Parts: sequence; structure tokens; C-alpha cells
Amino acid sequence: MNLDHLDLATVDPQDMAGHIAALPDQCLEAWRLVQEQQLPAAYGDVRNVVVMGMGGSAIGGDLVRAFAASRSSVPISVVREYDCPHYVGRETLAIASSYSGNTEETLAAFGEALERGAKGLVIGTGGQLAELARRSGLPIIQFAYRSQPRAAVGYSIVCLAGALARLGLLTLSESELDEAVAVMRGWQNELLPGVPLDANAAKQVASRLFGRLPVVYGAGILAEVAHRWKTQFNENTKGWACHDAMSELNHNAVLGYVNPRDLADRIRVVMLRSKADHPRIHLRYDVTAQIMDEAGIGHDTIWARGEGPLAQMLSLVQFGDYVTYYLACLYGVDPTPIPAINRLKERLAES
Repeated sequence: MNLDHLDLATVDPQDMAGHIAALPDQCLEAWRLVQEQQLPAAYGDVRNVVVMGMGGSAIGGDLVRAFAASRSSVPISVVREYDCPHYVGRETLAIASSYSGNTEETLAAFGEALERGAKGLVIGTGGQLAELARRSGLPIIQFAYRSQPRAAVGYSIVCLAGALARLGLLTLSESELDEAVAVMRGWQNELLPGVPLDANAAKQVASRLFGRLPVVYGAGILAEVAHRWKTQFNENTKGWACHDAMSELNHNAVLGYVNPRDLADRIRVVMLRSKADHPRIHLRYDVTAQIMDEAGIGHDTIWARGEGPLAQMLSLVQFGDYVTYYLACLYGVDPTPIPAINRLKERLAES
């Protein structure tokens, strides 16, 4: 398929491209919603924060947790389970992040946290979690954006980060968000479907990944962006993908470039890098690239844009969304539907 002559009505009838383009606006709207929300002052007096979520909603938690590592006064963890950790209790802020509000694992873990006396907050579009919050007198940050959960990632990230900032649990300013939005809007002008292949880096990366297994590397906050890329490959292209964190991958994954020997030309690595990475991380990337060259494994390097960590993180989330979108188009796959997940939910509902 020619990426420069896409019939979007055919390959993207539910307008995933429009949702990707809406990411900057999602972030601004989420920030506004948080500023208008009344949050109990006592919520800022906790010893830990636990974010309950699955899929696209949990990815927002992962990204905020990584961003908050050097900016939060309390530890933040993300729970993708039916049960919550043993340490959850009265000094915990439990945040249920679920686009639909009906995610069964999140409902179970959040309910258990409330039973243990945790302070509770709900983020999503409604559903059973919103009903639970209203019955229990808990705050709800509710948004009305209609899409697949993964396409509302701007709300998942900024509603969570903004709430923590409002409570004094995370250092984040409106000016940092403004920079991130400006960077995304600027880069987006180079990535839209109407921008031709020879000037569109996302189309170029997608073209090199076509027919290959994508493997995505990132360090620090970009390790979680690599995770986001992996899940977007899964959901948008309906294909396999892997991700690894630098420099952990230098202690294991780097040995895996040898076997099976006929796999080297069926894999392509994408390295997500930032000028803010530790100097030794820069060196590790360079040496790892040399080892991949010797093993005959192709690779691309994508540099984050922006000065602040939020801008760098969100700019590469946006870029990855476009790459996975264009790769789906190359495979002739509608990026929006999630038939296997829907089938799982139907079977689970029967039992």
C-alpha cells in the first residue's frame, strides 16, 4: 500500500488518525478538567499512591510513574491485578483509571483498596467505577472523549499527573504542559497523513518495519514510552512486538542477537533516545548499535523533542502512535477494532 495515497475512508473508517492528531488537545482539556475538580486536601497526606488500571489506562499510569520518579514526594506504583498489594491501606491514595469504568480487574482491586480504608479517586468516562465513586462520595475526574481507550491516552496521563500535582504529590507546572503541547503540535505538522513519505519520518520508520518484528528500546522515562510503542504495535497493527529497557537490556537481551540465525533480517530495533539520557546510557546505545550492526540487525534511532521531560515523553508517544498507525495501513489492517480482546471479554462474561 502506498502511504502517500491513503484512502482513509477505507483503511481507517473510524478515524484513528484523527484521535492521534487530537493528543495535544486531549492534554489541554484534561488539565482544565483537573483544575476544576474539587479534591480533598487530606488526599495529599498519604504515604504512597497506587494506580489501578489495565491496557491503555494503565499505560498512562506507567508514564506518570516514570515521570514522577524524580518529582514525587511519595512512591507511585501501577497495579494490573485483581488484588492490590499488601501495603495498601489508610495511608494510600488509590486511583482507579479506567476509560470505560467497567474493567473487571480494576473494579476488584479498587474495591479491595477501599475496604482497607484507602483514599479513592476515579478517572474515566463513567461506568461502574463512577457509580461506585458517587455512592461512596469519592471524587471523579470524568471526561467525555469517545474513542478506543488507548486513543484517549492524553486524558489518562494528564488527568492523573494533574491530580497528583494539585495534591502536592508531584511537581508539574502548566508551563511544562504548554511546552509539551507546543512540541507535539509542531512535530505533528511533519507526521500527518498528508505529508509525503520523503518528508515524513513516521512513514519512513513504518516502511522499514514492514514485514519485521518491531523491538523498541528506551531508557529512564522513555522505557515506558517504549512499552507504549509495543502495545500500540499490538493493538493497531494486530502484530507481535517487544520492548526492553536500557541499560537492563545490556545485561541480557544483547546476547539474544545470535539465534535463531535466520531471524536477524526479520527484526528491526527502534531506539528512543533523549539528550537528557545519562552519559553512560549514550555510550551504551552507541556500543549496542555496533553490536547490532555486527549481527546484521537493522535499527533506527528516534530522538525526543522538547526541553522538559514531559515534552520529550509525549513527543515520542505521539511519534509512536503515528508509526504504528502507518504500519497498520501498510498491512491493510483497520487500526481501531480489537476483535480478539472483545472475544475474550464475551467469553469471560459467559462464565
